[in-house]
Amino acid sequence: MSAISTDPANADQIAYWNGPGGANWVARQEAQDAQLAPVSAALLARAAVKARERIVDVGCGAGATTEELGRLVGAGGHVLGIDVSAPMLERARRRLKPDLPVEFVQGDATTYAFERADVDLLFSRFGVMFFAEPARTFANLRAALKPGGRLVFMCWRSPEENDWVMVALRAAYAHVPPLPKVGPEDPGMFSFAREDRVRRVLGEAGFRSVALEPFGMEIDVGRGRGLDEAVANAAQIGPASRTLEGAPPETVAAVHAAIRQAYARRQRGSAVPLPAAMWLVTAQNP
Repeated sequence: MSAISTDPANADQIAYWNGPGGANWVARQEAQDAQLAPVSAALLARAAVKARERIVDVGCGAGATTEELGRLVGAGGHVLGIDVSAPMLERARRRLKPDLPVEFVQGDATTYAFERADVDLLFSRFGVMFFAEPARTFANLRAALKPGGRLVFMCWRSPEENDWVMVALRAAYAHVPPLPKVGPEDPGMFSFAREDRVRRVLGEAGFRSVALEPFGMEIDVGRGRGLDEAVANAAQIGPASRTLEGAPPETVAAVHAAIRQAYARRQRGSAVPLPAAMWLVTAQNP
């Protein structure tokens, strides 16, 4: 990212997603996209994408949603996928079908010089919760929207409502120190958990007609493959995986065993379904 304009306040997130976070996501990309397919479907339905539209996919990661948006806009449309993570973007470019009107760029949405009043839709599947100055970021993104342009994204609600993350993390805490305490408005997975904060941030950025719809589902953390897959997923993706960074092998083994035991209590056949709670957020550029 050294040659790209960034907000220094985003440095920690940029380092993480270009380090272990990005590498682990790439390793589990197919599994994650399969688990989140219902979320993508709900977002795409709400976005009501039209042929030939111009779209920015914010925090596009390995490009699953970007690719689908490209299929929907078709020839004459354009989708820009932006992310800070070089390893995730490399995967996105490798898997992109050559005939789609999609472009990927490594950039920080807080400072990236988008074409002004150029796009019809800002779209994101869990890519907007990691900015240190979210109102500033959304103001920069809004400037890319045409008058009347749309914003559609999904973000996580509170940790207490997301057992698919917290069951593994609580199990890990029996063997490792807790992760550094994160404030409710600090960048991170749950920074948009509160409805009032989402409304405040988007209002300060100049959006209107802000709406938040609760969206819930069960995520099978085992992907129909049982406990081995569920434990492998928790060990590589999400907060529980971060507790294992730098841990000795015996601690890693103990955490894996604890997660496996916790998941076994929730297992249904070859599935390990756990509740997930989100906000489906929409807004409009005046």
